[in-house]
Amino acid sequence: MKRIALALMAGMAVAACPVGAQTAWPAQPVKWIVPYPPGGSTDMLARLVSHKLGERLKQTVIVENKAGAGGNLGTDYAVKQPADGYTIVMGNIGPISINPALYPDLPYKPQRDLAPVTMLMSVPNLLVVNPALPVKSVKELIDYARRAGAPLGYATPGTGTSLHLAGELFASTAGIRLTHVPYRGSAPGLNDTVAGHVPMMFDNMPSALQLVKAGKLRALAITSATRSPQLPDVPTMAEAGLPGYEISGWFGVLVPAATPKPIVERLNQELLAVLAMPDVREQIAVMGGIVVADGPAGFGRYIASETDKWGALVRSAQIKVQ
Repeated sequence: MKRIALALMAGMAVAACPVGAQTAWPAQPVKWIVPYPPGGSTDMLARLVSHKLGERLKQTVIVENKAGAGGNLGTDYAVKQPADGYTIVMGNIGPISINPALYPDLPYKPQRDLAPVTMLMSVPNLLVVNPALPVKSVKELIDYARRAGAPLGYATPGTGTSLHLAGELFASTAGIRLTHVPYRGSAPGLNDTVAGHVPMMFDNMPSALQLVKAGKLRALAITSATRSPQLPDVPTMAEAGLPGYEISGWFGVLVPAATPKPIVERLNQELLAVLAMPDVREQIAVMGGIVVADGPAGFGRYIASETDKWGALVRSAQIKVQ
């Protein structure tokens, strides 16, 4: 009877302990959801950082690609996972700040359903064309589009991405007609642009850069306010004749909203440590990106400002999902 009583007391003590106190996080592998296919900027950055993060956490960080609907499907999947620290999601400007205005029936609300951890990187976008297209500048492209009998197609990593809006803004600013050709991520769009199935594309610099350097694509302009050290001869859109045109992408880590604050803070600390590593910073620079390390509160404020900015642009330009 004494042994039984002791066993019952031990069981009651375990039951009284909070779940988080029984095992230290992380006690199992962490899933990192990338809402795009392999090969694009979002995927490349996640795979670069995930390995280093896993080493610091002493757990495997598994990158899972769940593509579709401009990043909405994978993001919604992450939102619906248990808020226990074992699911994180790579957010970017599309599914986090643009899509709430672009999709009236979006199944999630980023600022309600996700908790920001940190931004990782910001990147300019590139306007690239197939080298066979007889244009070598933005002006020549505009003139070519005006002479064309039908609107030129432009590829993007998906509907609602910043690259989609980059094309819409380019068309309206230049006074030309373009047809949006969305793909399920950067890699298939780049492949079709290289093959000549689509004449031009807007894409983040990390995924397009090596193809430009290899001569498989021709970069006509960069969408940031200043030129990139990676492509110093490529003008900005403003320099190319479209003053005021500026769009940059960004990437960051978020978790389901109810994730315990200590886990969010630990993730933030470990990710900032990864971003401080010289080899990581070097690889991000080679990709054409700029490291942006932030805290949860700062990243949350940035998301709010970006959501306001892009929502206003979507409404004013009357951009619709086709």
